[in-house]
Amino acid sequence: MSELSEHIEFNRTFAEQVCERLCAEMFKIGFTEADFKQYPHYDDAKFELIKDPYTGDFNLTCYWYDAHKMRIGRLQFNSDRTFYAEYDVVKNHPKKPQWFVEGVSAWGKADNIKAEAKLLPIPN
Repeated sequence: MSELSEHIEFNRTFAEQVCERLCAEMFKIGFTEADFKQYPHYDDAKFELIKDPYTGDFNLTCYWYDAHKMRIGRLQFNSDRTFYAEYDVVKNHPKKPQWFVEGVSAWGKADNIKAEAKLLPIPN
């Protein structure tokens, strides 16, 4: 098994929890499953190992792309067992017309996953 494959499998359960949290944040805002063509699913990501310049360890980074090969999300696992994820939404807020939802992000550790939507006010 390659080093990349080992990292992918080692992080699988944690990554699936992060993906669920990103989706939950989208649904919490008021979006429905029908509002998107794709969601952040771990197995749909493209994976890469990136060397951390500080620790020298490799961090697993996962990227999601749309049908046009534009990157729409990222999840990175750091060597200290923290992570950061972001996923593009790029839609008007379903319940608050004065807001635009740029995306959702999540961060933390396996036992403390935090998430929030990135909102921008729509100019009058």
